[in-house]
Amino acid sequence: MTDLLPAAVLWDMDGTLVDTEPYWFESQVDLVASFGGTWTKEQGDTLIGSGLWHSARVLQQHGVDLPEDDIIDRLTTEVLTRCAEHVPWRPGARELLAELRAAGVPTALVTMSIRRMAQFMVDAIGDDSFDAVVAGDEVEHSKPHPEAYLRGAELLGVDVVDCVAIEDSVPGLASAVAAGAVALGVEHAAPLADDAGYVRRDTLVGVGLADLREMHAAGRRAREARTSDS
Repeated sequence: MTDLLPAAVLWDMDGTLVDTEPYWFESQVDLVASFGGTWTKEQGDTLIGSGLWHSARVLQQHGVDLPEDDIIDRLTTEVLTRCAEHVPWRPGARELLAELRAAGVPTALVTMSIRRMAQFMVDAIGDDSFDAVVAGDEVEHSKPHPEAYLRGAELLGVDVVDCVAIEDSVPGLASAVAAGAVALGVEHAAPLADDAGYVRRDTLVGVGLADLREMHAAGRRAREARTSDS
């Protein structure tokens, strides 16, 4: 393992590693429709990056007359059915992950999807793709709470401030920043701000380990500057 920072890279899954957000939205539409309701793209966008139990409660408010766990189970099953036909990898994600693995940089998958969804993706990439997995049904608090990213760093045995977290959503980035990681926001389904405590990129295409090292160093310097000014 390299002595250079970042000590580890923490990956979000939906929308960052794989483009499953359309699958989640289609599953939400089908579920709400099965109870006689309608579900819009704008409504779906409000749930991007949120914990599944929060999403389930919102869907209940839109007429889905099922317990939260049943809603999560049905949505996850539908998304996995779609993924079994085609895993929609995000551009540049697998290439960056492969470079990190080749360089011996520890990686963790930090997702609000439940464990069986996360494990499907880990298996689809390869058993050695991640050193640790944090799933949404294994934490008490969903993103934007920092628990998931703190847990990911803990499982890897590193300090979270020495990590880069890669995210695509506002709640996910808020979680990573609150945990203390240097956060890279890759804009996708939801718009991201240009100056919100994280680095923003349009895509991971062309992003390599050297770029993450540079981002981490810049992020540490910015954090130290903010601390000295306060």
